[in-house]
Amino acid sequence: MAFIFYVTQIQIDFGAIGLLKSECERVGIRRPLIVTDPGVKAAGLLQKALDALPGLPVAVYDQTPSNPTEAAVRAAVEVFKSHNCDGLIAVGGGSAIDCAKGVAIAATHDGPLKTYATIEGGSPKITDRVAPLIAVPTTAGTGSEVARGAIVIVDDHRKLGFHSWHLVPKTAICDPELTLGLPPLLTAATGMDAIAHCMETFMAPPFNPPADGIALDGLTRGWAHIERATRDGADREARLNMMSASMQGAMAFQKGLGCVHSLSHSLGGVNPRLHHGTLNAMFLPAVIRFNAPAESMQKEKRLDRMAHAMGLASGRQIPDAIRDMNARLGLPTGLAAMGVTESQFDDVIRGAMADHCHKTNPRIATPGEYRQMLVDSL
Repeated sequence: MAFIFYVTQIQIDFGAIGLLKSECERVGIRRPLIVTDPGVKAAGLLQKALDALPGLPVAVYDQTPSNPTEAAVRAAVEVFKSHNCDGLIAVGGGSAIDCAKGVAIAATHDGPLKTYATIEGGSPKITDRVAPLIAVPTTAGTGSEVARGAIVIVDDHRKLGFHSWHLVPKTAICDPELTLGLPPLLTAATGMDAIAHCMETFMAPPFNPPADGIALDGLTRGWAHIERATRDGADREARLNMMSASMQGAMAFQKGLGCVHSLSHSLGGVNPRLHHGTLNAMFLPAVIRFNAPAESMQKEKRLDRMAHAMGLASGRQIPDAIRDMNARLGLPTGLAAMGVTESQFDDVIRGAMADHCHKTNPRIATPGEYRQMLVDSL
């Protein structure tokens, strides 16, 4: 049976950061902890959030790593508890938002964080005791501001997913103005992350027509505007549409994702320095070719419907179009250019087979098929 749930309160417009204090009041946060990272702080975006919270006692944790870890979650929980905080504000990209979701669990639930991981059977253990969270994205990529999941590298070095409707932020404040200074390569990598979400959730087989419609519209917006946003960071129309594409991809991926993400989650655990969105961009062509023969893809003409959203004549053109787009955006030519070697493949395949996205792909991949996707993505 299909379960369809949409999703949370979203404020999207230039200047929406100004609503931060009133949204705290609405959801009952009086002593927030802001979770962010050094880059967001250096760019002056943390200060914009602080300026929008006059009169509130605010604590700050600003050391979120590029891939959030259980150690970072513990450090932020210490700040949360020492300042008697009653809620969280995540300011940053997916890493800061996912770190804050980890804090929301760990500050209110007992035991190691991995206890609550999806593949450990932990989702039902996440209760409504989680600390309330407001998410303020500063990139247009993960869409974590409207998602029920978080990805955290736990102490045993696995990159695990945590999923619960209790983790959905109470408010998503999507202010494209916060993305105007994003560097070109980060704009490109996070933008391809959003496009990957729209494409992969659209390919996922569960029945959810509203999610399919949202994903296709998000793909249309993302594909049409990512080059403009990368080329001219001050292009306000492009920034607004990329932020919407990011949000829409995550609104839709309650359907599930697939091999792109099972591979990128696993490889990101093997080498946490690799950027998640860039990995998704590298894996998309090979995974789409692998998915093409799937019954659901053929029956519902999903490749051709994605091609139409991308302005292409045929679904067969999609893998090459993605490779060409990656090149135009200045992204790596493949995994090898990112320092990935075949010696890492066994560990990556092992992690991909265990990932929560593995079983929601249109075709269930074998270890040998994962190996071929890795070879094709080198």
